[in-house]
Formats: sequence, structure tokens, C-alpha cells
Amino acid sequence: MGKHKKEIQEIEEFLSRLRDEEKPIIVEGKKDTHALKNLGASHITVLYSAPHYKIIENIAKKDNGVIILTDLDKKGRQLYSKLNHEFQQRGIHVDNSYRYFLFRKTKIRQIEGLYSHLVKEGVVE
Repeated sequence: MGKHKKEIQEIEEFLSRLRDEEKPIIVEGKKDTHALKNLGASHITVLYSAPHYKIIENIAKKDNGVIILTDLDKKGRQLYSKLNHEFQQRGIHVDNSYRYFLFRKTKIRQIEGLYSHLVKEGVVE
């Protein structure tokens, strides 16, 4: 299997997991939400839709963990660090596997660009 084919297969597996995910996915804005919904993801919470403490409280009530997909730029990494700390202080498991995958396996630094990147790569239509 060629390198490019293997990368596409890994991304397809990533997308399949993301579509099946039951944990809330936290993103920074509406464009991020739109990109993830275009990829079939659900359970998306926009970070700026409510004060952080309310979002954290709502997620803590469900107690099935959380995925933080803030952007991978400097501002997004700082925000991720803060949220990760706040969730872990409350005993909420943060699933970092999606974030680490994007950071290691793609050149994406803005979540809103994920869908268009994958269309360009021929992974999704």
C-alpha cells in the first residue's frame, strides 16, 4: 500500500470514528461546526455559545467525556490547555486522540478548513 493510500485510509478511519462518536465535541465557532457537520459529526458544542463554566457543567452532568477540537494555532492551543485543565479538575475525561491525529497526520491548523482540505485530498466528496 502506497504512502498516500495509507494516509487516506487513516483519515477515513478517523472520520468513521468521529461520525460514531457519542462524546460532546467542543469547537470554537460556527464555521468549525459547519465543517464537522459536513463530515457527519454530531454532538457539537460551540464554545462561545455560553459561558465556559455552563458548558463544562452541562458536560459534567452527562459524564461520558469530551473532545476538544479547538484550532491548532497558538490561540487554539492556549484555549485547549485551559479547557483541558478545567475538565480534568472536574474529573471529566478529555479524549485527545482526535486532536493528536489532526496535529500529526494533517497540515490542518484551523478546524473550519478540515472539510475543504479533505475534499481537495479526495477523501470526501
